[in-house]
Amino acid sequence: MSTSVPGASAGIGSRVRGAWRALDPDQRLAAIGALGLFGSMFLPWYEQTAFLAKGNSIQKSQDSLIAFQSWSFVEASILLVALAVLALLFARAERRAFHLPGGDGLVLLGAGAWVMVLVFFRQIDKPSGSDAGDLKTTVGVSWGIFVAFLFGALIAYAGWRIRAHHRPEPPRDGERPAPPQPATTAAATVVAPPAAKRGPRRSDGQFEGQLSFEDPDAPPS
Repeated sequence: MSTSVPGASAGIGSRVRGAWRALDPDQRLAAIGALGLFGSMFLPWYEQTAFLAKGNSIQKSQDSLIAFQSWSFVEASILLVALAVLALLFARAERRAFHLPGGDGLVLLGAGAWVMVLVFFRQIDKPSGSDAGDLKTTVGVSWGIFVAFLFGALIAYAGWRIRAHHRPEPPRDGERPAPPQPATTAAATVVAPPAAKRGPRRSDGQFEGQLSFEDPDAPPS
């Protein structure tokens, strides 16, 4: 008898739509940041300038490069962050139970911050050009890489919100989610004062030791 995984037979399109509906607003914010980060890699990240010496003249030309056209550790790391964030959110939307050190919020916060560090690193360590004979090229950063920086900041912000709201992880197999803790209220206990001991009744009808509100100097009626 074969066991089928829930949702395995469903189409990928319906699974993605269902996953998006299952995410809470903070998780959707992180998903938007990851999708935007991946999409930004197709924008102009670098500006390549070529100088070609011909006789006594120098010809200059410029060309824009996307992230995939200048591949290095920086671009590979940013792509890995985008795909890993999307995979994490898709797994959580399908209620996959696994634990990450520090929780999902801290992981997303660190992933977004790592993207921001990598983009900042690119400002001081630009891709190297080439110098081959009469052709010399230089590479500078373009506006697309700053869009990646903003989407990295968005992922970090979403991770901070998830961590601040203490989003619980899906329970593992055989585990039950922790029940909510009831609000404890201090019950006021009213302690009745002890009854005053009554002495023997006097001739005037009062008890010995009983307080009387009558004026002792008043004449008897």
